[in-house]
Amino acid sequence: MTLPSPALGRLRPPTPDPRSLGASFDAAPDTPSPGAATGTRLPDGAQDPARPDRPRVTELLLSAFAGHRGAVLPFGPLTLLAGPSGSGKSSALRAYEALARLGGGAHLGEAFPDPGACVPERSRPDAQRRRGFRIGCTADGPEGPVRLEVAVQAEPGLRIVGERLTAGGRVLLETALRDPARRVVQAAWHTAGATPVTRGPLPDDLLGTALLPLRVAGRTPGQRRVLAAAEQMVVALRSVFACDPRPGRMRAPVPRGGGRLQGSCGNLADVLLRTRTECGRRHALLVAAVRAGCAGPVADLLAEPAPGGQVRALLDRGTGVRTDLVRLGDGELRYVALALVLLTGPGVLEVDAPGEVPAALQTLTVLADGLDRGLDPGQRTELLRLASRMCERGHIRLTGTVSDASWATGTDGVTVVHLDRD
Repeated sequence: MTLPSPALGRLRPPTPDPRSLGASFDAAPDTPSPGAATGTRLPDGAQDPARPDRPRVTELLLSAFAGHRGAVLPFGPLTLLAGPSGSGKSSALRAYEALARLGGGAHLGEAFPDPGACVPERSRPDAQRRRGFRIGCTADGPEGPVRLEVAVQAEPGLRIVGERLTAGGRVLLETALRDPARRVVQAAWHTAGATPVTRGPLPDDLLGTALLPLRVAGRTPGQRRVLAAAEQMVVALRSVFACDPRPGRMRAPVPRGGGRLQGSCGNLADVLLRTRTECGRRHALLVAAVRAGCAGPVADLLAEPAPGGQVRALLDRGTGVRTDLVRLGDGELRYVALALVLLTGPGVLEVDAPGEVPAALQTLTVLADGLDRGLDPGQRTELLRLASRMCERGHIRLTGTVSDASWATGTDGVTVVHLDRD
C-alpha cells in the first residue's frame, strides 16, 4: 500500500524550475535504486537472512549539488573516487559528511557552513529568487534498500524545503514547504491501520527522518515499518570520520588530551599514547604497517612525555636510535596517520557514534580526501592492502579520493568510481 497521491499532492508547493531550486521531487521521477527491493515484504518483525545486519550507505545521490547533476555514485566497502582536479571528488565527500551530520541531529547550518558553494554554478533563481541543491543516499540493511532525498534552499535563506524517504517502492515520509513565512515544513508519513497517513509540522532546519523516532508511536505495522527504515538510515549515516592528515600539525609535540584522533590527525602523538597501552594486538599491526611503509628499520612506534605537559611521537629503530616524527617526510606521516585510522575504531576517532546501537551492528565509515596524496607507489599499495583487509571484515568502510586509480583498478574488493569535469 502506498501513500495516496491526493494527500501528498496537497503537501507539495508549485513545482519550481528544476534548474533553480530543484525542491520538488516531481521534477525527477522516483525510480528505484539499482537493487532496490520490489518484491513481497517479509512478515513484520522477520528479517531476511540474505540482508546485511549492519546498515551501510551504498549510494550517494547528487541530483544537483556543486558541480554534480543527476549523479548516482555507488559505494562498496572500499571505494575510490577517481578523477582530475575539478571533477567533484571532494564535493562528493562533503555531501556525504553533511548527510551524516544531519543524520546525527545537526542543524542545517552546521552541516552546510557555506551553502552557496553547494548550489550548482549555472542554476537560475526562480520567481522568488530562490536557489538550492538536492542530495540523498541509499542505505542497505535489515530493512532492504532505503532511499533518502533532501532538497535544500540555500538562497535567500537556508532551509529544508523537501524530503522523501522511500523503501520497497513505498513512500514512508514526505515533506514540503507550504508557507515560506513559517519555519516548518508539512510532513506526511505512512501509518497504515485506520489512518493511512499521519500529517504534522516538522522544523525546516533538521532532517525529518532523524526526528521520526520522536514522532511515530510504532503501534501499527505501518508505523513500525517507518521507524525501522528511518532508524536504518540514521545508523547508516552516523559514525562517519572525515580524515585528511596534515603532516605540518603532526611533527610538533601536542598537549595531552582525551586521546581521540582529530580529522587532521594533528594530535596523533596523544592518541598513540593511549592506543599503545589499550590494545597490544592492534598496536602490533600498526607497527607492522609502519615498517612496510616507512624508510629504515622500525621496531616500534612510541609516544613519550615532552616538556610543558606535552607528548611527542617517535619511531624506535631497534638499535637504541629513536627518530622523532619531525624528521619524517610528508608521505610517511600521512601513511602512518591513515594506517592508524584504519586500525582503530569509533572509541578512538572523533565520530558521532550512535551509543544506543550495539557496536556489533555499527559500521564506521572513513572519508579520506586525497587518500594517495604524497604517497609513493609502495606506500599506496601497502595502504590499499591494509584497507582491503580491514574493510572485508565489515566493521569499517573507506571512501577515498584519488587523482588516478589505475594502480588500484582490478584489485579485489575495491570499487572505483570515475568522475570527470563534464
